[in-house]
Amino acid sequence: MATSQLRARAERKRRAKERKAPRDSVFAERFGVFAECLLTGVWIAVASLPLVTYPAAFAAGARHLRRRTSHEAGGLREFVADFRAAVRGGWIAGVAGWAAAAAVWVDVQAVRAGIPGGPLVGAVGLFALIGLVVAGLRAAAVWEPGASWRALLAEAGRRTVLDPAGSFLLVGGLAVVAVSALFVAPLAVPVLGAVAAAAVAVEARRRR
Repeated sequence: MATSQLRARAERKRRAKERKAPRDSVFAERFGVFAECLLTGVWIAVASLPLVTYPAAFAAGARHLRRRTSHEAGGLREFVADFRAAVRGGWIAGVAGWAAAAAVWVDVQAVRAGIPGGPLVGAVGLFALIGLVVAGLRAAAVWEPGASWRALLAEAGRRTVLDPAGSFLLVGGLAVVAVSALFVAPLAVPVLGAVAAAAVAVEARRRR
């Protein structure tokens, strides 16, 4: 009997402390996530400097943001560890991405040269490149240490087609980065984190 009374008293004290504990406002929480996105964008930009490491950089950034929204501990050290794990196979995806971009550039040159059928080939190549970029972002958003990039990209390609609403959202995010770079180039760096956050949100929405 005494034990039950002690437990009930401890439970009442715990609830009283919870009621008195200050809680962050919704605005403060959302602003904190936004600031974390901008910081993550800087990390992604720095990690992407070797050019072929951008898939791994986005994967590490997305995983950092997933930890942040789940209220898990993690910072720059965890980002670097994730980047090192992701870059082992991610650099191949980076090379493939640059190869696709080079192929589209050749198509654009064909359009400018007036080659018959050039506009159609150029349009198809451009849409294909956009689809590949979106699939890459979706793959990076769900990357976990030890995951196969080939499997991630294959699944992300299917989701890109089957979830057009989410894919268009990511295209909009990429457009924001492009416009930011056009008007104020340094602004495009932190915006990269917002694109990674959008990819994480799109994948979370699809799972729900």
